Amino acid sequence: MLDAVLPVVVLVVLLATSIILFGAGAMDGPLQVALLLSAAFAALMALKNGFSMASVADAAIGGVTTAMGPIFMLLAIGALIGTWNMAGTIPSVVDVGISLMSPAWFYLTTAVVCAAVGLVTGSSWTTAGTLGVAFVAMSKVMGLPVEVTAGAVICGAYFGDKMTPLSETTILVPKLVGRGLTVGRHIRNVFWTSGPALAISLIIFFVMGANARPEGQIDTEAAQQALGGVFHLSVLNLLPMLLLLVFTVKQIPPFLALMGSALFAGVLATVTQHSAVTAFVGEPGLGPVATGTKAVFSAMASGFVCRSGQPVIDELFTRGGMVSMLTTVWLILGALSFAAVMEYAGFLRRLITPVVTRAKRRGTLILAVNGTGIGLNVVAGDVYVADVLPSRMFRDEFARRGLAPQTLARAVEDAGTVTAVLVPWNTSGAYTAGVLGVATGDYLPYCFFNILSPVLDVLYGFIGFKVPTAAEAGADPNSAST
Repeated sequence: MLDAVLPVVVLVVLLATSIILFGAGAMDGPLQVALLLSAAFAALMALKNGFSMASVADAAIGGVTTAMGPIFMLLAIGALIGTWNMAGTIPSVVDVGISLMSPAWFYLTTAVVCAAVGLVTGSSWTTAGTLGVAFVAMSKVMGLPVEVTAGAVICGAYFGDKMTPLSETTILVPKLVGRGLTVGRHIRNVFWTSGPALAISLIIFFVMGANARPEGQIDTEAAQQALGGVFHLSVLNLLPMLLLLVFTVKQIPPFLALMGSALFAGVLATVTQHSAVTAFVGEPGLGPVATGTKAVFSAMASGFVCRSGQPVIDELFTRGGMVSMLTTVWLILGALSFAAVMEYAGFLRRLITPVVTRAKRRGTLILAVNGTGIGLNVVAGDVYVADVLPSRMFRDEFARRGLAPQTLARAVEDAGTVTAVLVPWNTSGAYTAGVLGVATGDYLPYCFFNILSPVLDVLYGFIGFKVPTAAEAGADPNSAST
């Protein structure tokens, strides 16, 4: 147990030190160093327990390879943000948004729209990286706090992610829990916590919006005039967004869908945004084909640079590029290296096993699942670890006590899935902070849905509300197969 606890202690101390010394700048390198040093210490503990250096190295490499999918998505999102800005897609959404939305309804509308998009796409990441970016830009123009807007984006996106059969985690968790649990039955049971959590969040966002006092650097009319002076604003600019939606409905792999939309936006920009593209490249002597090609490559690689002469507009739409995601990729690699060594050496299982055995009552058992999911998001730094381990380790105990499989699945989702975005070095937290441009610690207090979901799940566990038994659900209490 001491060998299992020591790497966690080292991790907490090093992370706390980097945050104290560097503040918000800790995300730019110090946190990554802390994670890699913690991984090295965990490797030393594994060697002490008899594991070979080669096997520990293979485990670390294997853990990193599990992040290849998210890493490719990160790079694609970076490219997409760059070309969507250059094509006027995000500026057009912002233009329409500030025309139609009042500050009083802004946060509420943001959460509702992101929830709807999350339901359609099945991805909180895609929702945050597309419309989420536009809503944050709108809030800057309207003079509203971006951290509150980011919280509204995250609340809506994660509700949509949990409530759709298109989501990876919504499909994965029932399979891990087993005992005949279907995705549909899982979603219906999760709604009893997710529905009230979102409803409460929307009420809070409405009250916050009604009492908001915008302090914009420029008024909305001036912003729209500046946008019109830089971009040709038309419905054509929304075609990349429509194409991404079509790709999603057709179930094209996320990386290919994002890259396809990004490339299409880049080509579209060379036709519809000629002046902005020419100013971005800054080489008047180049021919139109060379200028367009260079603009597409540059926007996808290092991001679009807006040159409107309006500092606020330039700051809003100078974004994107794969390069902008590399710090986040570094953070994910460090977190997963640590998690992989901890899991391979059996340290995570050693830490979790006493929690399982000491949870004697129904309420404490559900609390243990939620606490384990949140703890793994912090220690392991990856939502899949936080979903997989509790599903595997608690399923026999839930079956032994006659609790329905959807009870465990809901607890895993309410803690493991939705709290990942609240941890700066978690893959979800690092990604969301990177694409929205808002630090995790800044938006965390406004992620009401993500905070309320595990709270409600634990509360239901203690009072016995909507906690079905195996007999009520028709599940076989003796079966725990995947």
